[in-house]
Amino acid sequence: MATTRSIEIRTDIPGPRSLDLLARGETAIAKPLQVYLPVFAAEALNATITDVDGNTLIDFAGGVGVINVGHCHPRVVEAIQEQAARFVHTDFTVVPYALYVELAERLGDLAPFEGATRAAFFNSGAEAVENAVKIARLATGRPAVIAFEAAFHGRTMLAMTMTSKVHPYKTGMGPFAPEVYRAPFPDAYRGPSAADALGELERMFSSHVAPSQVAAIVFEPQLGEGGFVPASAEFVEGLRRICDREGILLVADEVQTGFGRTGKMFAMEHYAVEADLMCVAKSIAAGLPLSGVIGKAAIMDAPHVGAIGGTYIGNPVALAAALAVLDIVADEDLVGRANVIGALIRERMLAWQARWPRIGDVRGLGAMVAIDLVKDPATREPASELAAAVIDAALERGLILLKAGISGNCIRVLCPLTIEDAVLDEALAVWEDALESVLD
Repeated sequence: MATTRSIEIRTDIPGPRSLDLLARGETAIAKPLQVYLPVFAAEALNATITDVDGNTLIDFAGGVGVINVGHCHPRVVEAIQEQAARFVHTDFTVVPYALYVELAERLGDLAPFEGATRAAFFNSGAEAVENAVKIARLATGRPAVIAFEAAFHGRTMLAMTMTSKVHPYKTGMGPFAPEVYRAPFPDAYRGPSAADALGELERMFSSHVAPSQVAAIVFEPQLGEGGFVPASAEFVEGLRRICDREGILLVADEVQTGFGRTGKMFAMEHYAVEADLMCVAKSIAAGLPLSGVIGKAAIMDAPHVGAIGGTYIGNPVALAAALAVLDIVADEDLVGRANVIGALIRERMLAWQARWPRIGDVRGLGAMVAIDLVKDPATREPASELAAAVIDAALERGLILLKAGISGNCIRVLCPLTIEDAVLDEALAVWEDALESVLD
């Protein structure tokens, strides 16, 4: 019996229509907006994208972690259409609407906090991070923020300052926002250890910034752009102890880790401690611009009235999509599905690692997993050129992959959690073929 394939390649990649659009873009689109993959989407469904040339590809990028419930899930599409037919915009702080209240209530119930919570909604992950810092500064009366090496928090000025990768995000962008300090993030593969990273953070209080001046420590429970490095329980619990001792707020950036990606609804559920504030975005609304800050009520309510806001915060169409996302995650058990997907992918990755020693590490939580490519397994020197070659080879074969890591040497998985088993198996076979073409 023939196996049904999702991938269908009808032209070279990129095809003629994509090439034509790329050429038109040269004279119409600002050049800093570099296109990562040279294929133009025409339509998408669950875990596949069909381009303007009729080529159907499997999507392991997921809009950079945005499509946890899959492309064009019927329930999301229906919610968007129904709300758009009612009204598209009023500005919640001018004429409010029930959707905002309902999503705040539901996320407050789901978020890993004891006691009363509050939520505020914005447009992007960067906005959520910046507003979390605003809230922390106003709640504590302190100016400073500590972020971590290899962090990515966004591209607006404060978020870009907190982001650790220089090129392309920060090149030529200074002067940066003041009172942002950076500590090492632990890495079980390359170091430092959790104990060493916490020790360096403690030393910073003598050499860089007094703890009495620090409003917040902002961290990703698992690095996203920084290489899919998960924080250990020892490290997160250590951060909580330091914050409690010094009166500092702990802010978890769950922009990429949230909504089931790591095998928990939120990655902070992997740890025995709570954050004070949590930033969410990406898969919250299945591709519509929406983000939020969720946190303990006393902290969220501390800023003065009007301190946070914006014209488009909590757009009603995006909120309707977000409510549909929560229903889908619950009804289809996508948190459980993330663990199944992650186990299947990790098993294949470990087999690849045994076959090709230049896959130096396999890591991640739940379905948020990656391989780390190295020039030599002994030196662990990053091999960005290998990662780029594998991604190109995969694209030629019909699989969309994304890099990660400061050196761009990691290949990560951000496929929809709704991906069918057969499509997942097909994608992994293509990835393996791409690895074979580059590493053998």
